[in-house]
Amino acid sequence: MPATLVAIHLARHAAGPMESVPAAILHAGFGLVGDRYEEGKGTFAPRPFDRELTLIESEVLAEVELAPGESRRNLTTQGIRLNALVGKRFRIGITHCEGIRLCEPCVHLERLTNRAGLVQQLVGRGGLRAKIIEGGLIELGDSLQLEEL
Repeated sequence: MPATLVAIHLARHAAGPMESVPAAILHAGFGLVGDRYEEGKGTFAPRPFDRELTLIESEVLAEVELAPGESRRNLTTQGIRLNALVGKRFRIGITHCEGIRLCEPCVHLERLTNRAGLVQQLVGRGGLRAKIIEGGLIELGDSLQLEEL
């Protein structure tokens, strides 16, 4: 099965509710248009270099019984191991991104979800932080592909 984008979420304000959208624009160097980090308003906005885009695997969310929006990640994928994308370039639809580092969970996520122990459940599989190299429109159902350099 090809790797696919199955959910897109953004939050307009720090700690605000995640909004599910069917499509979004990736803004290279900034983030998902309309999201708190693209606008410099996120909880961790003083460190924006690795907060342009966050991804998580739907398979992990199913294991920990967490809805995609509850994860606080922008994109939910299916059929791809995100940890393998650290240091690699990949495409989401027509856009180009680069995996920067793992998106390890934090206590902030536990507070917002009211789920004690969630950090331990997600260590090593909390998703990926990515840089947007070339932006554009992404939509639910877009494929994810590793770029061969």
